[in-house]
Amino acid sequence: MNNYAFSTIESLRKALAAKEISVPELIAMYRARAQKFEHLGAVLETFDTDSILKSGTTTGTLAGIPGYIKDNICQANRITSCASNILKNFRSTYDATAIARLKNQGALLLGRTNMDEFAMGSSGETSAFGKTRNPWNFECVPGGSSSGSAAAVAAGLAPWALGSDTGGSVRQPAALCGLVGMKPTYGLVSRYGLVAYGSSLDSIGVLTRTVYDNALVFSAIAGQDERDSSTLSVGQKDYTQSLTGSIKKGLTIGLIEDAINAPALHPEIKKATLDALKVLEEQGATVRLISIKSLEYCAASYFIISRAEAASNLARFDGVRYGSRVPGKNLLEMYENTRSQGFGSEVKTRILMGNYVLSVGHADEFYTSAQRVRRAIRKEMEDAFKDIDLLVMPTHAVPAFKIGAYDNNKLEMDLQDYFTAPVNLAGVPAISVPVGFSQDGKPLGMQLIGPHLSEELIFQTAYAYQQKTDWHTKTPSL
Repeated sequence: MNNYAFSTIESLRKALAAKEISVPELIAMYRARAQKFEHLGAVLETFDTDSILKSGTTTGTLAGIPGYIKDNICQANRITSCASNILKNFRSTYDATAIARLKNQGALLLGRTNMDEFAMGSSGETSAFGKTRNPWNFECVPGGSSSGSAAAVAAGLAPWALGSDTGGSVRQPAALCGLVGMKPTYGLVSRYGLVAYGSSLDSIGVLTRTVYDNALVFSAIAGQDERDSSTLSVGQKDYTQSLTGSIKKGLTIGLIEDAINAPALHPEIKKATLDALKVLEEQGATVRLISIKSLEYCAASYFIISRAEAASNLARFDGVRYGSRVPGKNLLEMYENTRSQGFGSEVKTRILMGNYVLSVGHADEFYTSAQRVRRAIRKEMEDAFKDIDLLVMPTHAVPAFKIGAYDNNKLEMDLQDYFTAPVNLAGVPAISVPVGFSQDGKPLGMQLIGPHLSEELIFQTAYAYQQKTDWHTKTPSL
């Protein structure tokens, strides 16, 4: 049965239809693999088989197809811990909209995946329940914050997983683990049931091995939701219909010069990105350099805005309404004990920074300036999309780095979001696709970025590229 471990959703559907394997056998295989590769730290909890089978319908586009859920997306009657001690015993009373829609399409939810605590991290090292390791190299990080979701799919523990993307937390781990990672237009996927980090930045995204699988899962969760006022007036649709195998006629791609020539970009990633663009050029695309001047300020802008929103969102975790409580002699001491013992160091640091940039005397200096940069990147991208169809830049600056490499360099760690955060600030969609491997065997990724609600064009282009390459067929030697 392990022959199916690295199968795509597409092939699993065929195998189930042909009765080559049954749904219980498929679940048993993935559960066994999760136990075998427990040392990866990818999975926080695998549910029992009976409850998995009861979670979905027997019909739908994902009927019988198991997957994992990042542990900041609520599943009814399941723990939703956000990989934090403060929520380690919190059991959600309802399904997030994305979860409900997956169940309606027959998807089977295997369990909860590890993550950076409250989605705050770029490496999978800040979880209260242990670090996640990269299946391609156990000494390296898988990227974050959707570290467990990416590692689980890359290791063949499931064919798909959900993550969340605030500044690149789906795309960056997808790139570091050799996967396809989709971050949608802000508001296209409901945030109802997603524990908030940065409310104006957060998006639920999908991690898979192939573009087709990604579009299939994405089709199940995207679309307007009356329970989330920030969702867009877009109905649910089948995004796999855009996968024609060829690119749009006359497709024009803008290669962001400020990114591809960035001093910190690893030369192997630069070469892999340029080689990938040649594949699209051979199919008829026109590629030209384009400058996005505000790119260099986006990391700082994201740093300030995300911390400010995090400080506001996490104020509710005080030991009164949610999660664990650490007693004290009085109310203030209870607050202090609960938050100081419940939150990890990275979360505390971001809360402190967020309160600082919002404080009297600093709001104009920092937060207001960051919002100006946000408006600038939105305007530059809007202007760029008047003449071009898609933008391209690397997903990450360096291949997967060793665990602990940036323990004493927090600034360098924060800059791991340099190429991904601008997309969240602008609220536009982007997909990361595999474009090769470094000389020492680490996966490399590239982003295709489009204007608002251009998911179909992005999927179409990514699929046409993937049809001409075989990077997605490579699997780690576990």
